[in-house]
Amino acid sequence: MEDCALKGIDDCNLLDKVINDFKTVNYFWILMMTFAFALSNLSRSIRWNMLLKPLGYQPRLINSFLTIVLGYFANLGLPRVGELVRVATLSKYENLSPEKVMGTVVVDRIIDVISILIVTGIVLVLEYDRIWGYFKEQMALGDKIQGLLSSNIFFTFIGIVVLIIIGLFLFRKKIGNSKIFQKIKKLFIGFAEGIKTVSKLDRPWLFLFHSINIWFMYFMMMYLTFFSFGPTAHLTALAALTVFVTGGWGIVIPSPGGMGTFHLLVVAVLAMYGINGDDAFSFANINFFSVQIGSNILIGILALIFLPIINRNYKPKQLEQ
Repeated sequence: MEDCALKGIDDCNLLDKVINDFKTVNYFWILMMTFAFALSNLSRSIRWNMLLKPLGYQPRLINSFLTIVLGYFANLGLPRVGELVRVATLSKYENLSPEKVMGTVVVDRIIDVISILIVTGIVLVLEYDRIWGYFKEQMALGDKIQGLLSSNIFFTFIGIVVLIIIGLFLFRKKIGNSKIFQKIKKLFIGFAEGIKTVSKLDRPWLFLFHSINIWFMYFMMMYLTFFSFGPTAHLTALAALTVFVTGGWGIVIPSPGGMGTFHLLVVAVLAMYGINGDDAFSFANINFFSVQIGSNILIGILALIFLPIINRNYKPKQLEQ
């Protein structure tokens, strides 16, 4: 492990590092962070049900909540498979059309992408000088971009894209009549029906409130973890927002729950606020494993256990015309 190598420690592993980090933690703030996690997913469940209602579906809130956290649990094993698990599980227990449900999940994720872009923009405006100064110190950004544009790899990629477009155009009729294309077309029709639910919301302002609350609670999860660890307890809410956004992009990068990418980006950003590499890596461990073990794994296992139990004699209620 790199952190141990810097200290000259030969016999060291990630588990030992995590255990030692958690010995210094104030668990009151970790508990509050877990509560914020639950509130964020409660809002996500309510928002999801609002998207499903125009399709004629009215799932139980508990089923929506548990399938969402079960999806997070699945993501730890294989990135992005959680969305499929979430759709399949809710469709099974609520007797829904998987294609339409997947359409609402696509909407859910599109709103998440818009949200993280907005928050990223806010951070770039508020912390522009600090962020740009850090980049100038760490790398010659302009030279790297210019090198990419002038490289053979870039033009080869463009050439491949053009050839694919030409091929699709020349064989469009044959492709359109194939069974695979028809299945994909049916899937996208279901997606479209799910996506159109946004225009049919009964209470758009309530939908907006829950959308904001989801991301506010995500931010609070990061900020509350600051207070649990001595070296970061003095940092401001703006610092927490910057670390939250950067770490969020680390989670977006396909890896098991953001393992590695989250740590790398959080350590880099905390360096901008004067936190040394050792303490920054410890904080990344505390936040990451508190969310993954204390929230995703624990609540995910509970969801796996309780979903069959609470739905044993349940008959789904549908509003479909």
